[in-house]
Amino acid sequence: MGFIGGIWLALLGVLAAPNLLLSRKPEARQWLDKIAPYQGWIGAISALWGALVILGALLNLRWLRHALIYWVTYAADGVLLLCLGLLLGVGVLKQFIKAPQAVEKMDQTIARLAPKQGVLGIVAICLGVWAVISNFLWRIG
Repeated sequence: MGFIGGIWLALLGVLAAPNLLLSRKPEARQWLDKIAPYQGWIGAISALWGALVILGALLNLRWLRHALIYWVTYAADGVLLLCLGLLLGVGVLKQFIKAPQAVEKMDQTIARLAPKQGVLGIVAICLGVWAVISNFLWRIG
């Protein structure tokens, strides 16, 4: 996933669970208010990126043999990017999807994911930080 991907995932987690950040740092509201108008686009890009990461993880199952932790981190990053991207970018994505069945399927998926948004956000923050740390560990070690 890398350094940039880890930061992106942590940012996505903060956008998905803003109450966690605001309870610890109330002054962060100004920063969140500045980025909130772009939340839909950040989510849409994340959903597409997550789908590509999941595809990459499936195409590289051979990594399981030699780099299990890296592959699990990579696949989990993709799943979180896709899920949180759908949750945050559903409005933008619906602008581009014209098929009624696809929109209905997306609404069903969002309905299932919405109650878990806070938990997914917290996990995304943790996994994003881990992706940044592991990027240094595997490059140095």
